[in-house]
Amino acid sequence: MKLNRLIHIGIVAVTSALLLSPLQMRAQSNQNGQTKDSVVVRRAAAMDSTLSGKSIFNMLPSKSKGGSADVTVHQSSAIQKAMSTHISSNSSRTMSGYRVRIYFDNQQNSRAVSESTMRRFEALYPGIAAYRNYQAPFFKVTVGDFRTKSEAMELLQAIKGTFPTAFVTKENINYPVIDRYHSYVVDTVKVVRNR
Repeated sequence: MKLNRLIHIGIVAVTSALLLSPLQMRAQSNQNGQTKDSVVVRRAAAMDSTLSGKSIFNMLPSKSKGGSADVTVHQSSAIQKAMSTHISSNSSRTMSGYRVRIYFDNQQNSRAVSESTMRRFEALYPGIAAYRNYQAPFFKVTVGDFRTKSEAMELLQAIKGTFPTAFVTKENINYPVIDRYHSYVVDTVKVVRNR
């Protein structure tokens, strides 16, 4: 709970300040503001960016590259071509999975309530993706990106006290973060606050 409060304070500090480049910061802080460090929370990566665009076959160890052994893969060029074709033809494909719906209503004030519900969730549970959408006549707020229903149920149990009407729903999801136990990264940034 202490970490959540610290993260919440950092989020409030960043949203109430103007993020600038280091050069702009120096000029701004000399003129009319103070430069301070603030804590920010950002979602962890959904993929290992060090492997992005690389062929795993080119990364296998070999003695010529300084490795302790040689690993050789013998495969048909047709297999490589088929894999490349599969990847390029499915690049925009969505993934079916589960989310937890924390808000679902069609009252007159549903737009404002859905926005505040989403902001409240993001402050309490940083790093877990939150999505707000409108499908006539309902405003909906769903959270998380889970491959399995049991993963979504874990989140549901964790937030049930704060969002008692929450339930698990099957939806098209974004790719979940690589490490679900470390779904966000806490970082420090410099911000300029006007006096």
